[in-house]
Amino acid sequence: MRLSELFFATLRDDPAEAEMPSHRLLLRAGYLRQLGSGIYSLLPLGYRATQRVEGIIRVEMDRIGGQELEMPVVHPAEVWKDSGRYFKIGPELVRFKDRGERDMVLAMTHEEVVALLLRDLVQSYRQLPVIVYHFQTKFRDEPRSRGGLIRVREFVMKDSYSCDLDDAGLDESYRKHYEAYERIFERLGLSAIAVGADVGIMGGSGAHEFMVLNEYGEDTLVLCDSCGYAENQQVAEVRKPSPEPEDGLPMEDVETPGATTIEALATFLGVPRSRTAKAAFFVTGDDRFVVAIVRGDYDVNETKLVNTVKARGGLRPATVEEIQARGMEAGYGSPLGARDAVVVVDELVERSPNLVAGANRVGWHVRNVNVGRDYRADVITDITNAREGDACVRCGSPVTLRKGIEVGNIFKLGTDFTVAAGAYYLGEDGERHPIVMGSYGIGLGRNLACIVEAHHDEKGIVWPEAVAPYAAHLVSLGAARDAAVRDTAERLHALAEEAGREILYDDRDESPGVKFTDAELLGMPWILTVSPRSLAAGGVELTRRATGERSTVPIETAESYLRDGFPAA
Repeated sequence: MRLSELFFATLRDDPAEAEMPSHRLLLRAGYLRQLGSGIYSLLPLGYRATQRVEGIIRVEMDRIGGQELEMPVVHPAEVWKDSGRYFKIGPELVRFKDRGERDMVLAMTHEEVVALLLRDLVQSYRQLPVIVYHFQTKFRDEPRSRGGLIRVREFVMKDSYSCDLDDAGLDESYRKHYEAYERIFERLGLSAIAVGADVGIMGGSGAHEFMVLNEYGEDTLVLCDSCGYAENQQVAEVRKPSPEPEDGLPMEDVETPGATTIEALATFLGVPRSRTAKAAFFVTGDDRFVVAIVRGDYDVNETKLVNTVKARGGLRPATVEEIQARGMEAGYGSPLGARDAVVVVDELVERSPNLVAGANRVGWHVRNVNVGRDYRADVITDITNAREGDACVRCGSPVTLRKGIEVGNIFKLGTDFTVAAGAYYLGEDGERHPIVMGSYGIGLGRNLACIVEAHHDEKGIVWPEAVAPYAAHLVSLGAARDAAVRDTAERLHALAEEAGREILYDDRDESPGVKFTDAELLGMPWILTVSPRSLAAGGVELTRRATGERSTVPIETAESYLRDGFPAA
């Protein structure tokens, strides 16, 4: 491809809206352009790189027996209503009516469609197991897009689905995908770690997310270097402290003017935060009011809370008016005297006697509050976030918290979708059984961005050879004035085309500075420079982009690289 003909443009300055290196560099290098919030066009260079990512994923999916198909991006809403997710998912699921006033949705994922295909196509146990997959556009109306391709609203995802006779078969399909994902991310040049995760809207019995560590990541990972424990903070458990037992003391009102936060309360009373009880107030999607109580030195984990109360439609923070309507006071709240509320108490609070809690009066708290004696809990369970230095639930060593970006996920769905769709098979025992499903996703654009996050320097992108849009970047300097330079560069470009090894050829009439800057910004693994100086030195200057190592090689050597491949890194 001649750069003079390429549909692209570089930017000399960093885009003001770009926070992450991948966002900044992909925009600057002309790989993509933004159309709207969370909506991007992939320009030819970006599309080629994405196709390389897709090719690697396809090879590994085929390797485990996957069969590629294509399913629609627009679904009749009845499909999602039958599974129940139409009512469980909030505005992230785009709902609309077609010209016939029929309810429709834009697909976020395709479990429902696969279940219907299974219902129509699979009749006997002899037809299972099977794995199907496709690459398809998804749309999720994210409330806050960020990081370029990291969190978008429209994206292409590889989603695959395993379909098995029973749980043992699902376990085997899950293992195959787990290992395939490890190979995929290694080939993409990503150091991904698998962590236990919340099943979320997918449901089922278990899930893992594959994460790359990144300071800009939205997920917090709980990691133990001693035993390898790795979980998303959404579901991570730790060994909490064991409070010293105390006899329950009488409750005592204490005036605490302006102490509306745990930090202010602990400072005012001269007590550690661990001697206080923190109240958080929420409303579920089905309009239940929830009071969550954790010890003051911990924070509420909303994912655990959602799962505990089975919050249909998730949670939102309660308003001051909603809190007051149930007999409580924001900033000074507790379940003391509360009404019409689901009270969920963290198990550590139950084991921590004589805590300071809100009096539900502005400017007042109560000392020596004890669960059970002074207020009733509807549920007592773990609803806190793991903290840095907490004891690992497995081995007791201190855990660390790291930020991560999810690059893939795998779910054990079970039979929820197939039962809803009526997808059963006739077993060897003559009985009908629901097909057991798994679901496995990888977002192409997000992985592309994470590759750039892991492979760049101050000059630009440094593509791994496996995903680079082109194997090499050929630069000619002074071709307009030097026939030898022009002829040599044209011959090298033609040779590469004949050998089926497409390269990017900068044939523009630009200054050497512009050409070198663009070559380093675009990030192909190898840069070949033909100039009067290189020819005088005996050939072509060869630069390995990843290291900056330069050498002059004979023209015949450059030709062999273009014909047969470049040296291994």
